[in-house]
Amino acid sequence: MNPIARISACLTLLLVTAFAKHVSAADLPNILWITSEDNGPELGCYGDDYAITPHIDGLAEKSSRYLHFWSNAPVCAPARTTIITGVYPPATGAEHMRSNVPLSPKLKMYPQILREAGYYCTNNSKEDYNQIKPGQVWDESSRKAHWKNRKDGQPFFAIFNHTISHESQIRNKIDPKNTIHDPAKARVRAYHPDTPEVRKDWAQYYDRLTMMDDLVGENLKELEDAGLAEDTIIFYYGDHGSGMPRSKRWPYNSGLHVPLIVHIPEKFSHLRPKEYSAGGTSDRLTAFIDLAPTLLSLIGQKPPEWMQGHAFAGRFDAGPQPFIYGFRGRMDERYDLLRSVTDGRYVYLRQYMPHKIYGQYIQYMFQTPTTRVWKEMFDAGQLNEAQSKFWQRKPPEELYDLHSDPDEVNNLAKSPEHQAVLKKLRKAQRDLAVKTRDVGFLPEDDLHSLAEGSTPYDVGHDPSKYDLETVLTTAEDASSLSADKTESLVRRLSDRNRAVRYWAALGLLMRGEAGLKAGHAQLVVALKDESPSVRVIAAQVLAQFGSDADNAKGLDVLLKHASVESNTIYVAMLALNALDELDGRAASAIDQIKALPTKSETRYPRMDAYIPNLKTKTLDDLQAAK
Repeated sequence: MNPIARISACLTLLLVTAFAKHVSAADLPNILWITSEDNGPELGCYGDDYAITPHIDGLAEKSSRYLHFWSNAPVCAPARTTIITGVYPPATGAEHMRSNVPLSPKLKMYPQILREAGYYCTNNSKEDYNQIKPGQVWDESSRKAHWKNRKDGQPFFAIFNHTISHESQIRNKIDPKNTIHDPAKARVRAYHPDTPEVRKDWAQYYDRLTMMDDLVGENLKELEDAGLAEDTIIFYYGDHGSGMPRSKRWPYNSGLHVPLIVHIPEKFSHLRPKEYSAGGTSDRLTAFIDLAPTLLSLIGQKPPEWMQGHAFAGRFDAGPQPFIYGFRGRMDERYDLLRSVTDGRYVYLRQYMPHKIYGQYIQYMFQTPTTRVWKEMFDAGQLNEAQSKFWQRKPPEELYDLHSDPDEVNNLAKSPEHQAVLKKLRKAQRDLAVKTRDVGFLPEDDLHSLAEGSTPYDVGHDPSKYDLETVLTTAEDASSLSADKTESLVRRLSDRNRAVRYWAALGLLMRGEAGLKAGHAQLVVALKDESPSVRVIAAQVLAQFGSDADNAKGLDVLLKHASVESNTIYVAMLALNALDELDGRAASAIDQIKALPTKSETRYPRMDAYIPNLKTKTLDDLQAAK
């Protein structure tokens, strides 16, 4: 071929390739996500007559409104982590609020996949992921990020996140012109006391939703004014339940149920799910875990096998699913572990740490007036049974019927006529833990030490490093509170698996004096266990329920492990929580607790406040008891 012909052929190929790319881009939808923080479906379009949300209601009139959409996690960081990876955080070690966990090289964050497909991806602006970003994720992620900054003809994926409805905005000052909801007309939930403080907080929450709705209106108008409305698929959703206590942080329906409104223009009607109708509703069970696979399905890409959700629209619509799931791990400075699941009517919760009360003292949560007055009234004996529950220890299992009990206060777990549904949901919850390789059953310190040089996800998927079935069974036996499991828990204090020993010690702690009596000798031996987490829990049992000599031994171990200078932050938090739970039995150590350091040379991003919070609360309680 002569040079001129060769050049001509190359130019033709370039033009054909460019044209193909242009046509492909033109066929791809723009995608706009509008998100708001800390709000459930308290919107006019969801039937809430108290709400004033005309812009979101207007969007719903031409869109599909999802009636059963869960955020998987009831708090921002793990909820957002679920979305960005398409993998359950209990499978990646990222369930704890907050944490900073490496992402397995086998996984990606979904904007990376979109960018590879030619999308301009922006986030405005909150990230708050519990996973370390694996390289560049967004084209831009800042308060200036905008779809307008893309190249000509380039499809965009853009997020605008509104913080005006966040928990912190319930309790701060608000401009009088925005106080449009009468507290006297607010619906007080059955678990809250009916006081002026509670009513004011609920009213201001709704005020903030109206302010948020105005911002959503601006996002929608901007798209219309640019002439892009017919080329853009729109999602609106909240990032978890309301910022009110026992919604946020708790994987009940009240903490997980959020609005989802999806608008797919006529141009892309072939991407709509079968049940889609403008102004209609969908009963399909969907959740945050499904957002990333749905996004890929909408642009014609098959979701990768490692994603754990199911596309609910687009080319690879996976069809309706029987269940959606929730989880809770450490909340700020307080350890906990539970899982939840719903079939749309019934909500099941499995409490793996039932010895802890629901309303553990979390410094940030107690800044809300409702939380404080609620606790004060409990201490004064002024609450009824439903209102008191939040300040008491938890049962191992809970079951609620949303049809007859939307506030989830009547536990049906022991109801004879509900045993079939209890067993069904119990099995669904366990099956998910096994399928996804839930590493949340490892103590947090082990989660990181076992994954050194690797990632928690990869450790979890390696049976030689993580015997999930044995660990899970021990956690179930421990948290069942069943007396006939006590002897086997004592034996498992000598197991080769350190996570098994951890749960065996926890099981004895949960049984209090009976647990101490059954395993006293083994607990003393466990004070020298190779696992610091086992040592801490064994020390707590002895210090909390043992003799004065046991108390002294336990306190000595706990004080050594509570120093963040000589232990990881995870061990120090575990020990400080134990010291706080000892109440008066830690009184003799008040001077040593005062001397504990609150910082270490090792930095723990996103967790700096937790050790000071624990130390302050423990000392405040001990000094108040003098």
